[in-house]
Amino acid sequence: MIQNLHIAPLANHPEVLSELREWFEIEWPEYYGKGGPGNAQADLAAFARTDRLPVGIVAFHQGELCGVAALKSESIASHRHLSPWAAAGLVKASKRGGGVGAQLLRALEQEAERLGFGFIYCGTATSQSLLQRNGWELLEQIEHQGHPLAVFRKQLNPH
Repeated sequence: MIQNLHIAPLANHPEVLSELREWFEIEWPEYYGKGGPGNAQADLAAFARTDRLPVGIVAFHQGELCGVAALKSESIASHRHLSPWAAAGLVKASKRGGGVGAQLLRALEQEAERLGFGFIYCGTATSQSLLQRNGWELLEQIEHQGHPLAVFRKQLNPH
């Protein structure tokens, strides 16, 4: 478990935007890569706020950027009736398995609570065990863009 992780709003760290753009393009090439429908730079710029959705957060360990995640109003077109969504979670490869993802997830839960939401949702093809270990409930298994996807929910305690 990585100790002394510093999690902060992405809005406070514009200096990491270009590095994160590269991460997104490498991690999700079919979406953010050349010819893909996504624009990593535009998405990250949209996440760089704190007052309303979307809200991005970043994690640092000893000054090194090691993770990012966002809280978005929508994520899966067929599930627009649910909001907000934990999304864009990405941990630097060398830092995976050290609890960074779990700490980012908890920080997104706290952001959703701060913004007054009673639930938070997440669609994932790869992070089911992380969500289950952290108290998330599996709502359903769906097919999304030709791939299986698990949709999770967690009840929050808004302030």
